[in-house]
Amino acid sequence: MSEHNYLGNKGEQIAKSYLENNSFNILEQNWRFRHKEIDIIAIKNSIIRIVEVKSRSGNYLELPRWSVTKKKQADLIIAANAYIEQNQFENEVYFDIIEVILSRGKFYVRYIPEAFYPIV
Repeated sequence: MSEHNYLGNKGEQIAKSYLENNSFNILEQNWRFRHKEIDIIAIKNSIIRIVEVKSRSGNYLELPRWSVTKKKQADLIIAANAYIEQNQFENEVYFDIIEVILSRGKFYVRYIPEAFYPIV
């Protein structure tokens, strides 16, 4: 497994643990709709959270959240709509980002709730 894949997988594990430790119920992980993927779908207080996990090592100059482009946001919105329809949810849906940064051998987590909103 490449270092990139290792960091991505480890980041998703850490993000999932972070959410569980903060009273989120994980509904799905790596849920796919066609070629689009949602890293984590969770629920807390009846609100569905579509969570994009971005992991980086400390030697990057940009914040991980900056890699969630408008195209990626659009893909997440399409996939989230499919998931909501498929499961007949009527809950509110928020789009969150979790950044996992590996620096000097330690992982740091930053949770960004409501990181972006669906384009109407």
